[in-house]
Amino acid sequence: MPDGVRTYRKHDSFVALKQRTPLPDPKPRLQALLERGGDRGLDARKAQLARRAARELLGLERPDQAEPFQLHANVQEELARLDDSELPRYLFYRYRYETYPQRKLLDAWPPCVQIEPTSACNFRCVFCYQTDAEFTRKSNGHMGMMSLDLFKEIVDQIKGEVEAVTLASRGEPLICPDLERMLAYAGGKFLALKINTNASLLTEAKCHAILASGPSTVVFSADAASEPAYSRLRVGGSLEKVLANVRMFAEIKARRYPRSRAITRVSGVKVEGSGNLGQMERLWGDFVDQVAFVSYNPWENAYTAAPTGVEAPCSDLWRRLFVWWDGRVNPCDVDFKSTLSVGSFKSSEIPELWRSEAYERLRADHLEKKRSGLPLCSRCAVI
Repeated sequence: MPDGVRTYRKHDSFVALKQRTPLPDPKPRLQALLERGGDRGLDARKAQLARRAARELLGLERPDQAEPFQLHANVQEELARLDDSELPRYLFYRYRYETYPQRKLLDAWPPCVQIEPTSACNFRCVFCYQTDAEFTRKSNGHMGMMSLDLFKEIVDQIKGEVEAVTLASRGEPLICPDLERMLAYAGGKFLALKINTNASLLTEAKCHAILASGPSTVVFSADAASEPAYSRLRVGGSLEKVLANVRMFAEIKARRYPRSRAITRVSGVKVEGSGNLGQMERLWGDFVDQVAFVSYNPWENAYTAAPTGVEAPCSDLWRRLFVWWDGRVNPCDVDFKSTLSVGSFKSSEIPELWRSEAYERLRADHLEKKRSGLPLCSRCAVI
């Protein structure tokens, strides 16, 4: 691997994470689940995996030649906010999300589906692919908004099989004119419904729409706690406006949704000039549950960077599937121009796409250490 190249663990990309509330020990709940057989609402396969997840977390079972299932701090907080009756569903999802990529296992459905309400964004952050003029030029066909009908079709197909749905990918979700109706339709159907936003376009109506949908996590992307650092990194944004909007969201949540289980997080990309976690916590900490920095991944240079020399397989090939605004399905958002697209939701169903020949061939190439022969993957450090 060339000097200076760092691998990027996308599923565990936190550089630092500060939580406002101490977390309870999950072990008594897990032990109680095993003792009372609380997974009877699941089919046999899901119940078996949920029990295995609990046993690995409790140290009662250890997989052969693999690390046991673990809960990161942010995941522990998600679990703490669930009812006991929901734990088996959550463990089934999270076990597959964490361990299947490590153990190179697959079943019929991806553990996580990211749905893109829009590929457009009102910011031009210096570390983002929105700075690529070829991508943002409308005539090239990458820019657009997902229709409500298409969104409903995706949700209808994956509900009951996929628990983790993130509303975000290449663009800013709040730009999508149908987002409020999308949130209303998705509400109550997924245990791990997440939305990422730069918070610049939040309104009272959008705050209510997000909170009423019952999300597990709401991430506000902000990379600094002062000016001019914020505006230099988040080109097109205003720290004053975003801070006011995040404060508004917190006030509406506390006043109108006191029983909301949503974890709110301000998350920044750790780059030069972004400051430190203490500065972020002092500014944002009163308004959110978590303040975090994540590692920088230079995906804005994905198609032109020098080969990284990384040979390890990309874990996302076993973890998540992306559905763009136009129905195209992609295995990766580093590939923001869709050179690796495996097909379209408009012509194929999710299980068919997830186990398609193109997807399986890409996985095989990664397993056989052929990343260096793949034009995009050879330039990427995600593992």
